[in-house]
Amino acid sequence: MTQPPSPDTKNQPGVDFMRLNQADASELLHYKTQLEAVERVSHALFQSIDLDELVETTLHIALEEVGAEAGSILLADPEKEELIFQYSIGEKPVPRGTAIPWDKGISGSVFQSGEPRITTRVDHEANHLQQIDQATGFVTRDMITVPLRRWRGEPIGVLNVLNKRDGSLTNHDLGLLTIISAFAALAILQAKQFEDAKKAEVVTLLGDIGHDMKNLLTPVQTGVELLRDVVKDLFGAMNSAELTHNKTNKKICDESVEIAQNGIRRLDDRVKEMADCVKGLSAPPNFAPCSVGQVILEVFQTLQGLARGKQITLRTEGLDSLPKFHADERRLYNAFYNLINNAIPETPRGGSITVRGHLDQDTGGIALAVTDTGRGMPPEIRDCLFSAKAVSTKKGGTGLGTKIVKDVVNAHKGKIWVESEPGVGTTFHLRFPLDPTTLHAQCR
Repeated sequence: MTQPPSPDTKNQPGVDFMRLNQADASELLHYKTQLEAVERVSHALFQSIDLDELVETTLHIALEEVGAEAGSILLADPEKEELIFQYSIGEKPVPRGTAIPWDKGISGSVFQSGEPRITTRVDHEANHLQQIDQATGFVTRDMITVPLRRWRGEPIGVLNVLNKRDGSLTNHDLGLLTIISAFAALAILQAKQFEDAKKAEVVTLLGDIGHDMKNLLTPVQTGVELLRDVVKDLFGAMNSAELTHNKTNKKICDESVEIAQNGIRRLDDRVKEMADCVKGLSAPPNFAPCSVGQVILEVFQTLQGLARGKQITLRTEGLDSLPKFHADERRLYNAFYNLINNAIPETPRGGSITVRGHLDQDTGGIALAVTDTGRGMPPEIRDCLFSAKAVSTKKGGTGLGTKIVKDVVNAHKGKIWVESEPGVGTTFHLRFPLDPTTLHAQCR
């Protein structure tokens, strides 16, 4: 009787771990873990095209797979040659938007070389950026840093995991993170390409809107010029007594015409700046001697009607004593217009918005503050206001206004921060050097 063929173990699914020695079993378990990580990462990351969501998901997966206490993902900003903390997890996370030079520290070294790295004793590492730990109060013991890179291209950022909970970080952990980082980089690039495509659509739409607005404003501009000529002729025909009697009316008419003309010009500037903001581009600033008091006065003139309707007082303190400084007047106007225009609906009736100014004794620059007696902001909104995670809390808002303000401050090599408390009010602090064209003009 013919015996049935013996089973061919090579063609059988699964593996008999009992026949393997300990080293082989460990190696197979290692590969099995990596395959499971690949399956989990690919499923999780390619379910979304939102950049923030992808970064957060990547970091959570990395920490769970390795069993680490904390971690961060830093993305490169080629324009500033910096690595920006895009997302951080842990008991004491690094604030989003924190920047480091992309050639400094362990992260900078990995970003420049494109080679992953295990650092078992961070406290013995000379190029570890201690100021990050000092700022957060976190103590880094060991870490793995892996580049996030294009396929056969330069890195776009780095992924860090810190402090393994059980034991020390190993080459096995490094292998898992290398797989995760490869998938994450592909997903992040895909998300960025999608965002760029959306931006291109918005820029095109803004261009069309700007063209339409220009066409619509042409008859308004013509009407304002006709009104100016009529007012000029009307008051020009009056004798001295009539002119004295109508002095107030003439002043109101002249101011109204000027406000209308300035409004038309500013509206055109606004559309252009919004388009630049969406594109992430910025035309070179046009620096010239500028009086910040005059800029604020023009903003107040434009918004006075809106503020008066809510019985909100607009006032200044100390601006007349400030010297002129080198600034782009158009951009400066847009920044303060945004801050004050946003403050008006947040300020209850009978409240006030005050712009204060003085010379900063520490830097020799100009110190300004925009203070309202409004509702204030909760900490989660306040703390990310000038970061990439900033969102508008107003119905139908885009958050572009906040970004425009930050771009203006950056263009002037200045600094901006906010203090706010719910129910008390909000103060935006701004610092500008007297001449941002000098080499070391950056405010501290």
